[in-house]
Formats: sequence, C-alpha cells, structure tokens
Amino acid sequence: MGEKAIPIFPCRSIEPTWDFYRSLGFEQTTWQTRPNPYLAVRRGDVELQFFGWKKHDPAASMNMCYIITTQVDTLYEAFRGGLREALGRVPTRGLPRLSAVRDMSYGVRQFLLSDPDGLQLRIGQAISDDTRHAPVPEEKVARAFHMAALLGESKGDHRAAARILDRLLRSAEALSPSERLKALVLRADAAAHLEEWPRVRALTAEARAIDLPDPSELGDDLGRLADLEAAVPVDDPTAPPRGTP
Repeated sequence: MGEKAIPIFPCRSIEPTWDFYRSLGFEQTTWQTRPNPYLAVRRGDVELQFFGWKKHDPAASMNMCYIITTQVDTLYEAFRGGLREALGRVPTRGLPRLSAVRDMSYGVRQFLLSDPDGLQLRIGQAISDDTRHAPVPEEKVARAFHMAALLGESKGDHRAAARILDRLLRSAEALSPSERLKALVLRADAAAHLEEWPRVRALTAEARAIDLPDPSELGDDLGRLADLEAAVPVDDPTAPPRGTP
C-alpha cells in the first residue's frame, strides 16, 4: 500500500502555530502566506498541516488526532521539556496544555497535548495485546482513581473528579503513602483546571511532604506534581518567589 493520510487543521494564524510546534521539536516543511496561509510541520513520521482561518474559535474546537508511538515516555519528556523552555513552565490547563502520562484501562499508555488553537493530540503506546476496556475496579481506592481520571480527562468534569477525590481523602480508608500521593496529585490537577490556586499550593505541599518508601515507582505522579507546583501563577498571594525551594 502506498497511501498516506495527513490531517489538515484550522488555526487562527500560522506564525504562533509554528512557534508552538517548533518548541516541540517539529521541523517546518511548508510555509505559505499567499494566497492563503498554510503551514506543514513534521517530527519523525508525524506530519501535521494547518490552514489559517481568522474566525477559528479554539474554545469550540473538536479537532483531534491520535498518534501511535513506540516511545511514548520519550516523546512526553521531549514535549514537556520543550514547553518548559518555551513558556517557562509546563501548561497544565487552558490552551495550550499537556496532561499527565497515564496507563489507561484499555491497554494503552498515553498523554494528551492541546495546542493553542484547541487541536488535541492523543499520543499513545500499546502496553497490552488486549485493547478492550477493563471493568471498573471494585476496590474502593482503585475505583476512585479510575473514576476521577475518567471524569477529569475524558469528560472534562473537574468538579466531579474533585468531589470523588475529596471523599477519598476525607474517608477513614487507610491510604498507603503512594496512594495518598496519587490522590493529592489528581486533586491538585483538578484544582488547577478550576483555577483554585491556593488549593493547588496546599495540595502540592501536602503531597511533597509525604515520605515515600520508593519514589522511583511514582515517576509519573512526581513529574506531574512538579508541573503543578510550577503552574501556580506568580501573582498568587500564597506563592513564594520563583526560585524558592
């Protein structure tokens, strides 16, 4: 088969779109300003094209593209580092934004990246031959994590996710240090989406204070914790000066 599909998406302006994708390590393959703005970028085997449309509304965008990779963690760290260098932080809410990387219940490890014009890239790697959705966990803690992640990331209902996690954190359930860290990071993520910055700072501080027996097993959560700590706006009254440990 000699066919190849290349998606073409709208953007308000090709200049900031190119700046964004360049920060992620893409190269420019087409640049056209007349008669119509047009941009094509490539990173390895991933090719994306964009046309300029001033009336495009990023908040109403339903554009998505799934990217299959064999190196999801390498890509995640490359994108995370590129965004931090370009923006001074990893954006965790709004547009653009980068989600946490997670092992999903359908045999895929993935993360979500939304660009400034609302295009959502879902980037995943198969970690199981079984891609059917696993049943919702019956165990209380695992079920709470599953539902909070589902509501927050898949449905965008961060208030519902927050309620689930608040109940878990207030319950008499005995959480292990790793479970408590995960719950606090998920709850801080929801608070960031809701722009509850004092709450984000309190939750991340509590998470940071946990004595973990083996931090190496919680790399995903600790990485997200660092991104959430850096996401608190500098004008937040509870935030210490930048560079303060």
